[in-house]
Amino acid sequence: MRRLVRWFDQLPLIYLLIPALLLGIAPWPSQPEPHLWEKLQMLFAGSLARPIDIFDLFLHATPVLLVGLKIGRSLWLRSGR
Repeated sequence: MRRLVRWFDQLPLIYLLIPALLLGIAPWPSQPEPHLWEKLQMLFAGSLARPIDIFDLFLHATPVLLVGLKIGRSLWLRSGR
């Protein structure tokens, strides 16, 4: 586990930002709104029930969550904890 955390700490942020941006706005420009936004609206409305929709939310949200984790961990390490 420590090796994975060390690898994640050494991973440049740009390697996470590019997939997060691409999957965050996909499919663009064919759809009026990104899949991630659509799936989040379904989640909060309580209509996210089909397995394909749940997988789609997971696929599009994972890079965005990893960027948040990377930034949070970087700030935490810089604070000296």
